Amino acid sequence: MDNNLVLIVEDEPAIARILDAYLQRDGFRTVQAADGETALQHHALLKPDIVLLDARIPRLDGFGVLARIRQSSSTPVIMVTALADDVDRLSGLHLGADDYVVKPFNPQEVVARVKAVLRRTLGETKDAVRRFRSLEVDFESYMAFINKDGQRVPLPLTLSEFRILAHMIRYPTQAFARADILDACMPESDALARTIDTHISNLRRKLDELGETGFLPAVRGIGYRLSDPQ
Repeated sequence: MDNNLVLIVEDEPAIARILDAYLQRDGFRTVQAADGETALQHHALLKPDIVLLDARIPRLDGFGVLARIRQSSSTPVIMVTALADDVDRLSGLHLGADDYVVKPFNPQEVVARVKAVLRRTLGETKDAVRRFRSLEVDFESYMAFINKDGQRVPLPLTLSEFRILAHMIRYPTQAFARADILDACMPESDALARTIDTHISNLRRKLDELGETGFLPAVRGIGYRLSDPQ
């Protein structure tokens, strides 16, 4: 992964050492933090490419660290937890995490998750902004806008909705199968492919509320595309 820097935030030294060893073996650089405040300092100063963030750490827990990171950065974050309550909170990933893993875990699986999230997020930032008709997607700020009548109006999207829009705007007239959208945009989810219907419906509604109709038509027997060819 081209020597990407991974910030490991873990207060159990044995687990931190194991993650550190496996990541370095695969060519990553690593830095460690054992509490939330140190994690935020490292994040601000070292600008890691991705953060492995334990949910239950001292001084400021992982959810607090994630919220602080998301105030100013789109750095990919993979949450690590051993508690069922945390899994329930993370399962929708509405908090801004890119993925999560559950203890006990296979370190090789964690490395694979890190690589997968980096491939996805680094791919998204090759072109910082994509535009199609009135729609604009900013991959760095994780925001989407409608440009109309000289105004740039933000779309209030969930993380999953943003990922779907960001994925489809790359190939706006291509037909995407539901399963392909799910794999590309929510690879960490156990949801059924039909879950995409709900996200698409919500996206259409939010676009309609801003006067933007015609986006996200259904493609019979396949799934959806961002727009029909003009």
